[in-house]
Amino acid sequence: MESVKVLNKGQIVIPASIRKRYAIKPGNRIQLFEYGRLIYIIPHDDDPVNGAQGCLPSQPSLSEELLADRKRERND
Repeated sequence: MESVKVLNKGQIVIPASIRKRYAIKPGNRIQLFEYGRLIYIIPHDDDPVNGAQGCLPSQPSLSEELLADRKRERND
Protein backbone atom coordinates (compact mmCIF):
# COMPACT_ATOMS: atom_id res chain seq x y z
CA MET A 1 0.00 0.00 0.00
CA GLU A 2 1.29 3.41 -0.96
CA SER A 3 0.95 6.47 1.22
CA VAL A 4 0.56 10.00 -0.17
CA LYS A 5 0.33 13.44 1.37
CA VAL A 6 -2.52 15.87 0.62
CA LEU A 7 -1.21 19.27 -0.48
CA ASN A 8 -2.67 22.69 0.41
CA LYS A 9 -5.06 22.74 -2.56
CA GLY A 10 -6.30 19.19 -1.88
CA GLN A 11 -3.98 17.69 -4.48
CA ILE A 12 -2.23 14.34 -4.15
CA VAL A 13 0.64 12.85 -6.12
CA ILE A 14 0.07 9.35 -7.50
CA PRO A 15 3.32 7.42 -6.98
CA ALA A 16 5.34 6.76 -10.15
CA SER A 17 5.08 2.97 -9.82
CA ILE A 18 1.27 3.17 -9.87
CA ARG A 19 1.23 5.73 -12.73
CA LYS A 20 3.41 3.41 -14.80
CA ARG A 21 1.35 0.29 -13.99
CA TYR A 22 -1.88 1.97 -15.11
CA ALA A 23 -0.38 4.15 -17.87
CA ILE A 24 -1.51 7.37 -16.18
CA LYS A 25 0.15 10.30 -17.93
CA PRO A 26 -0.08 14.09 -17.40
CA GLY A 27 -3.40 15.34 -18.72
CA ASN A 28 -5.16 11.96 -18.38
CA ARG A 29 -8.49 11.95 -16.62
CA ILE A 30 -9.18 9.68 -13.65
CA GLN A 31 -12.42 8.86 -11.88
CA LEU A 32 -13.00 9.15 -8.12
CA PHE A 33 -15.81 7.56 -6.22
CA GLU A 34 -16.45 6.53 -2.67
CA TYR A 35 -17.96 3.39 -1.20
CA GLY A 36 -18.42 3.34 2.54
CA ARG A 37 -15.29 4.91 3.96
CA LEU A 38 -13.15 4.01 0.94
CA ILE A 39 -12.14 6.36 -1.88
CA TYR A 40 -11.38 4.72 -5.21
CA ILE A 41 -9.15 6.27 -7.89
CA ILE A 42 -9.87 4.71 -11.27
CA PRO A 43 -8.03 5.44 -14.52
CA HIS A 44 -10.46 6.79 -17.13
CA ASP A 45 -11.89 4.12 -19.38
CA ASP A 46 -13.80 4.64 -22.61
CA ASP A 47 -16.27 2.05 -21.28
CA PRO A 48 -16.72 3.00 -17.61
CA VAL A 49 -19.14 0.16 -16.87
CA ASN A 50 -16.58 -2.45 -17.94
CA GLY A 51 -13.78 -0.50 -16.29
CA ALA A 52 -15.57 -0.44 -12.92
CA GLN A 53 -16.42 -4.15 -12.85
CA GLY A 54 -14.81 -5.92 -9.94
CA CYS A 55 -13.53 -2.77 -8.24
CA LEU A 56 -15.89 -2.92 -5.25
CA PRO A 57 -15.08 -5.24 -2.38
CA SER A 58 -17.32 -8.26 -1.87
CA GLN A 59 -18.09 -7.14 1.70
CA PRO A 60 -20.33 -5.57 2.76
CA SER A 61 -22.72 -7.32 0.41
CA LEU A 62 -25.29 -4.78 -0.65
CA SER A 63 -27.54 -7.46 -2.14
CA GLU A 64 -27.61 -9.37 1.17
CA GLU A 65 -28.38 -6.13 3.01
CA LEU A 66 -31.20 -5.32 0.57
CA LEU A 67 -32.70 -8.81 0.92
CA ALA A 68 -32.57 -8.53 4.73
CA ASP A 69 -34.30 -5.12 4.56
CA ARG A 70 -37.03 -6.54 2.35
CA LYS A 71 -37.54 -9.46 4.75
CA ARG A 72 -37.83 -7.06 7.72
CA GLU A 73 -40.38 -4.96 5.77
CA ARG A 74 -42.52 -8.03 5.09
CA ASN A 75 -42.44 -8.99 8.78
CA ASP A 76 -43.49 -5.50 9.96
